[in-house]
Amino acid sequence: MSILEPLEITDTHVVVKVPHLSIFGLVWDIVKRLWTKPVNGRVLLFHKPANPVTQTQKLNVFLLPRNIDIDEVSKQQQPYKNIKPSSKCKLIKDQIYSLDCPEASKIQPEKEEFDLEFGPNYDPMFEIWLPANKRRVILTVQDQTQIVLWKREVDLTDSLEEIPQRNNQADDRVPAEDRVQAEERLFSVRAQFISRVSEPVLNQLLDKLLECRIINDAEMHSIKTKARDEKARDVIDTVLRKNASSALIAAHREVDPCLSRELNLN
Repeated sequence: MSILEPLEITDTHVVVKVPHLSIFGLVWDIVKRLWTKPVNGRVLLFHKPANPVTQTQKLNVFLLPRNIDIDEVSKQQQPYKNIKPSSKCKLIKDQIYSLDCPEASKIQPEKEEFDLEFGPNYDPMFEIWLPANKRRVILTVQDQTQIVLWKREVDLTDSLEEIPQRNNQADDRVPAEDRVQAEERLFSVRAQFISRVSEPVLNQLLDKLLECRIINDAEMHSIKTKARDEKARDVIDTVLRKNASSALIAAHREVDPCLSRELNLN
């Protein structure tokens, strides 16, 4: 540090002579360019199917370095399901990014700064709310100068096809869109189903779910030992969790057609 002697002093200015530039000033531009060098990144999408009550579905969007463990992010995002379009993009640390989705009813935040986040906790960079009837959306990631870095058409039904038990033959044959409608119908009568279904019918439903391989032996025996209310709750919640609503609706229509009609499940 050096002390600069004023050459002239006025009411508004002080004039000094600077005979040389600082080393910091000379190298800062090089340092800044190295610091802002793009890194290999990825755009990760996690989808939550439509809520029959609010009639909305949600999509969480992550901008992350490409070498992060996707399985770790997926575990923290349960019960959201990962949708896997091509995700490669170039990102710059501390740059501001925005997300555009014409089909969205709400996106928050409007803009966000990218950080080189390597865990252990991962939070969504953007949250998107969509109407329940949307099946395909277009997502665009832009930098702070409005340059498009990543743009994809995303099929939201891809997340519905990730059924935990892939040998579930009964529900695999159901188109994804029909499966969503079946889940909405079943969820809308969940409380009535729990209060009205009889124990003999529940036992028959468990047998049929086992035959379809929607549940396994351990799950069936565990549910059968519970009281009727808890048994009914476990049956419908297990089926909803496994995206197998159409199979339960078909089985219930067969073993208890009267209640099935009253619940409008026929």
